[in-house]
Amino acid sequence: MLATYAEDTIAAISTPVGEGGIGIIRLSGQRALPIAAELFAGSRKRTFLTVPNFSLQHGYIVHPETHKMLDEVLVSVMRSPYSYTREDVVEINCHGGLLALQHVLEAVLSRGARLATPGEFTKRAFLNGRIDLSQAESVIDVIRAKTDAGLQLAVQQLQGKLSTQVNHLRNQLAQLLASVEASIDFADEDIEIISHVQIDEQLQHTLVAIDQLLAGAQEGKILRDGLSLAIVGKPNVGKSSLLNVFLQEERAIVTPIPGTTRDTIEDVLNLNGIPIRLIDTAGLRDTSDEVERLGVERSRRAIQQADMVLCIFDGSAPWSHEDENFLNVVAHKEKFFILNKIDLPAQLTTDDIQAQLHESMPIFRVSLTEQIGIDALKQAIVNKVMSVPLESVAVTNVRHKQALTLAKTSLLHARQSTCAAMSPEFIALDLRDALNHLGEITGETTTDDILDRIFSTFCIGK
Repeated sequence: MLATYAEDTIAAISTPVGEGGIGIIRLSGQRALPIAAELFAGSRKRTFLTVPNFSLQHGYIVHPETHKMLDEVLVSVMRSPYSYTREDVVEINCHGGLLALQHVLEAVLSRGARLATPGEFTKRAFLNGRIDLSQAESVIDVIRAKTDAGLQLAVQQLQGKLSTQVNHLRNQLAQLLASVEASIDFADEDIEIISHVQIDEQLQHTLVAIDQLLAGAQEGKILRDGLSLAIVGKPNVGKSSLLNVFLQEERAIVTPIPGTTRDTIEDVLNLNGIPIRLIDTAGLRDTSDEVERLGVERSRRAIQQADMVLCIFDGSAPWSHEDENFLNVVAHKEKFFILNKIDLPAQLTTDDIQAQLHESMPIFRVSLTEQIGIDALKQAIVNKVMSVPLESVAVTNVRHKQALTLAKTSLLHARQSTCAAMSPEFIALDLRDALNHLGEITGETTTDDILDRIFSTFCIGK
């Protein structure tokens, strides 16, 4: 791939589509400077190919055949290897109109450049060794960051926070593997290179480090992508009312008739800088109504996919089997418990609910009609999301989490072989698997298919 890329030059519009003060066309490759030189008429009448590195040149882009002036521009020059892609890079700063940008890009392509594919500039930066794969992925996270916390995490990844930790783990495992393989090579010698006890100690140390990385993965994903929060409960407990109160608008229909919500209703709000996707679900109950039954099934799927759930109980009605049924549905989920309708005569108390739970959990007492207790509930959600300090979060990407989980599995298998005093060949096999899985994070052992899949999510021009 590197050899092919060295022979061609790519170009694309790198700024968003639409009107703006400035629009940028980026070129990268061996012919970036010669192509720009053919099109650029500088106001200082100097030879473009000899302009200083990291300089900005004023002039005009002139069509090479019609000699028509296409736009007044500023052109920046970044020679290899001191550029984003480690290739020669030229950026043509045009006026931000779409037509002007298109005409200039067409002129660039007519001189031998080809249109870049999505993410190809960043892919070249990775293939040319300027950044590793986890850093490349963080580029799109910086662009798409929805919160200050998400942006901070993305910048940390771009600086190599995760890469540093993963590379440290890989170095430790590589040294351990070398010792294990040495014990295989010198099996006939009366020398103990490394004992099973020493192997197990090192494996445990590495497993602890991987567990620490995985511990903040869920919070990292939420800070990166936002939180999906399903509102669940039996019919007519106030689920739609809670959605409306959070959104401060009448998003869902509210009536005293149970089963009014027949389908999931979703909307997004920003809660103290955290993007939250609220999902109002149909009341979970057995029903003969076909439409309501389909809504209940869809609600169950939404609950399974949500990051957390808000479990609502009706304080004006006694405990019922429907309350117990929906608790079973959300048993494995992160959740908040809410006792609604505290402004009405009480038939269900927090003690009643607590008696049904297998663990001690805070229960928030609210009145959605009177707007009582809402602020405390919102703050509890924010505190839950932000419970892990940003500096301890290194994993924000599902792909990275999966690779770490697979590496952990391989190391656990290696421990089983070690504790059973099995032949070192079995231990070495699992150590190699763990090394490969960790290498997938930084791109050391990543396939072309994975690269194509990752970079296809980027915008053209980045």
